[in-house]
Amino acid sequence: MTTRSNMLTAGISNNKVKYSRLAADDDGYIDLQFKKPPPKIPYKAIALAIFLFLIGSLLIIFGALLLAEIIPVEHPDRTIPVIIIGILVFLPGFYHLRIAYYAAKGYRGYSYDDIPDFGD
Repeated sequence: MTTRSNMLTAGISNNKVKYSRLAADDDGYIDLQFKKPPPKIPYKAIALAIFLFLIGSLLIIFGALLLAEIIPVEHPDRTIPVIIIGILVFLPGFYHLRIAYYAAKGYRGYSYDDIPDFGD
């Protein structure tokens, strides 16, 4: 086991160690501990939101075309579920894309932390 006296006799000197006095007004905090880390962008969640937004938009448009009979349909009662599914897929995609857009632009109250990131 190395002791202080052994270290000094081994040729290691204490002259290289620099000490300085602490300021009298130091309260024990440093500015770095209050600095916010850069935001982690959830790319997978944003890609999923884009996918949901596009699929939902297509289903809504397709359902509206079926409902208006621009596209001929054999069973018109099956057009409403296409629109409902399109709305259910469109809404979360639009919501998360809106949050991602506002967070990217730096609007107050919006951050990437509001978007689920699948635990990555």
